[in-house]
Amino acid sequence: MKKLEGKVAIVTGSSRGIGKAIALLFAKEGAKVVVNYIISKENADVVVNEIKTIGSFAIAVKADVSKQDSVKRLFEEAKKSFGRVDILVNNAGVYLHNEATEFDEKNWSATIENNLKSVMLCMKEAVHEMQTQKSGVIVNISSTYGTASFGGAPAYGASKAGIVFLTKRFAKEFGPKIRVNAIAPGIIDTDMTAGDTKEHLQDYSKETPMKRIGKPEEIAKAALFLASDDSSYITGDVLVVDGGYHLHE
Repeated sequence: MKKLEGKVAIVTGSSRGIGKAIALLFAKEGAKVVVNYIISKENADVVVNEIKTIGSFAIAVKADVSKQDSVKRLFEEAKKSFGRVDILVNNAGVYLHNEATEFDEKNWSATIENNLKSVMLCMKEAVHEMQTQKSGVIVNISSTYGTASFGGAPAYGASKAGIVFLTKRFAKEFGPKIRVNAIAPGIIDTDMTAGDTKEHLQDYSKETPMKRIGKPEEIAKAALFLASDDSSYITGDVLVVDGGYHLHE
């Protein structure tokens, strides 16, 4: 039997990168998937069509998850199409690089809104639905930047550390019916890291026991583990998936 057979999953920011990999793997494991996007309908439709080719069901919903009205509409569309929401993956986010001495109020606000406020809004809406049906799973995508001070990008690191706190707080408050966990990826080969210099990626790989950056599919497998009954006794935890990079500190 497939691990997510009969489940309905919302994956925010799933038109590309890690979110796309999660949406596709969940579909392969039997889930009906709500593909959320904010910019490219074309990319979202590609994911939906791939899921249909797999033999599962999916819809694409445009929603800015940093806005409460959009989040409500996202969940309403999910329920209208599939009747319920069993799994939420909070993946949507941005990376705006600034050094600690280069505080930029606009970038700070945008990062916190997109990375942290969005998670709070989506979890709030999800637990409302999941409490009614007395079951549910939430998987939040944090980052190793939120679990250790690797330097640079303080707004990004603060937003991802905030996700870790929210993960633990919601897990404590809404167990045992709702499980809430997080994943802290290292550098992953996505559009978000495409702007990194070759030198930075090489340095990262050298400092990593696995000697490479990660793949979106490797984060997707971790998300599947946390979303499925394979992790039925795990909640309030953070699974670091960084090839061992955190060991160099």
